[in-house]
Amino acid sequence: MGGGLPPVVAAVRNAVRASLAGLAPGDLVLAACSGGADSLALAAALTFVAPRAGLRAGAVTVDHGLQEGSADRAAKVAATLRGLGLDPVRAVAVTVDGGGGPEAAARTARYAALEKAAADLGAVAVLLGHTLDDQAETVLLGLARGSGARSLAGMTPRRGIFLRPLLGVRRQATEGACAALGLVPWADPHNADRRFARVRVRLDALPALEAALGPGVAEALARTADQLRDDAEVLEKIGSDERTVDTASLARLPGAVRTRVLRSAAVAAGCPAGALTSAHVTRMEELVTNWHGQRWIDLPGGVRASRRSGEVVFFKEWVHGRR
Repeated sequence: MGGGLPPVVAAVRNAVRASLAGLAPGDLVLAACSGGADSLALAAALTFVAPRAGLRAGAVTVDHGLQEGSADRAAKVAATLRGLGLDPVRAVAVTVDGGGGPEAAARTARYAALEKAAADLGAVAVLLGHTLDDQAETVLLGLARGSGARSLAGMTPRRGIFLRPLLGVRRQATEGACAALGLVPWADPHNADRRFARVRVRLDALPALEAALGPGVAEALARTADQLRDDAEVLEKIGSDERTVDTASLARLPGAVRTRVLRSAAVAAGCPAGALTSAHVTRMEELVTNWHGQRWIDLPGGVRASRRSGEVVFFKEWVHGRR
């Protein structure tokens, strides 16, 4: 890299380079790109870093079909990605449907599409453009919802095939990188729509905290997530990926472990992790510790939990024709 390289471009490239360490020469890596500044800067960085690491670089853009003209915009994003030199590039249309609210449903559809694209193309990893700012917002949302240690631990740098290289990079840097590289990002109108809780956190809550407490709040929240993540991951290993859990075994567990098991089972059944609140977890736990014949519990994502024959069972509503 030349001496005149803008620091913001270097910061994004260095973050991507670090995330790709350990991949084998010839591996295909995809950037998930909406056309916004974060993911566009990520895709541009992958274009630069991948060939120098002996890797192949492609991209996927997902059309959620939630806004007028979304198909045309996805085609334009795909053309921009090809213009950067990424190959292969896929534009994938999805149908957003399901419980847990529009944000959760869109997220579920998007991740499923990205996983399928990676499988179809033989990619070993998909890069996501979440930044330090996104991490801070996630922690605040988790705190407000009482969602427990997993939500306060925020997003992980790696989960399965998904990598998040930019969790240590500020949104200002990705915007600056796009400007320095002559890239024009798409401004999603949903990112300014205060009907969404995350937008209110971004535009109102975090600026208010910065005004009251001074600069560095976002960085402090991201550090808190890093510190809590190890604890949360240990508890997750103790937890369960099963959708049916024995109540007698649960009753013998310490409360902190029992709630982790129940939460993990709900997520395994299709419940969006970030949408689970402490109230949901408390009601699930009562199926074990305060059972008096109560019926099922409705959870985010169209999931229900009920107690049957000495077991807590998690299932999708539509499976039983009640949706």
